[in-house]
Amino acid sequence: MTTGYLTTHVLDTARGVPADGMKIDLFRILDDQRRPLVSMVTNADGRTDAPILPASDFATGSYELLFHAGDYLRASGQAGDAPLFLDLVPIRFGISDLSSHYHVPLLLSPFSFSTYRGS
Repeated sequence: MTTGYLTTHVLDTARGVPADGMKIDLFRILDDQRRPLVSMVTNADGRTDAPILPASDFATGSYELLFHAGDYLRASGQAGDAPLFLDLVPIRFGISDLSSHYHVPLLLSPFSFSTYRGS
């Protein structure tokens, strides 16, 4: 039985606030090809309004979240000189347990990012 789902959360660590208005694309990786699943935008809490991959679509396999960090940094006045150090931030990860909640947050500043499997 599939009860798991995927969420994400983006925090702007340079300003100490949630990253509001960042576009995020989700891809499924099949045969080394990225297959688009959904695009969402973060809300005022830095989260998407719904799971980025709900239980109804949850499946084992490889995925990629693509964070449009450059657009967010430009809009928030943090972009600096072109070309940006960080623009598109891809995070590839695997889902192996259909009964688990997978949470893949992004901690972002203009010159660094980190992620982890959250809860």
